[in-house]
Amino acid sequence: MRVLGVDPGLTRCGVGVVEGVAGRPLTMLGVGVVRTSADAEPGHRLVAIERGIEEWLDTHRPDCVAVERVFAQHNVRTVMGTAQASAVAMLCASRRGLPVALHTPSEVKAAVSGSGRADKAQVGAMVTRLLRLDAPPKPADAADALALAICHIWRAPALNRLQQAHAAAAARPARVPRTAAVPVRKVPR
Repeated sequence: MRVLGVDPGLTRCGVGVVEGVAGRPLTMLGVGVVRTSADAEPGHRLVAIERGIEEWLDTHRPDCVAVERVFAQHNVRTVMGTAQASAVAMLCASRRGLPVALHTPSEVKAAVSGSGRADKAQVGAMVTRLLRLDAPPKPADAADALALAICHIWRAPALNRLQQAHAAAAARPARVPRTAAVPVRKVPR
């Protein structure tokens, strides 16, 4: 499985491609950051992010795209920019018919480091170790994108089995529980 991980951001949108299957060594195929100027108009920044992601999709031809799920922060402006960049990544993937998976930051941290509260340095160190790199990818957004791809590769088989089980359960007709026949006794009057 080849996964493009996207750590969405309006100024720095981390991107990383990892290939492999759960339980086997993984391979990094590319890592980088799509950058936009903070001085540019928001619409122009989103177009630049779209072009950057489209270029990564053209170059690496992933099987799916894993995007960090946006969570509420105290800074609404930051959340809005992150959500907009996330939507661009989802749109680019969906336009090509690629599955999109969303993973929370704590899911990603737990998958790669064993702790959902790991800091950026711990995530970078584990990404370096798991992908057998010489040094952690810089900036942290790039390492986070690789961590997203790793998380998805490891979690996808279980998620697929759950989705198949839900689909099978929804397709079956509802079962009516059978009640045991209770003999009727006549009570004398």
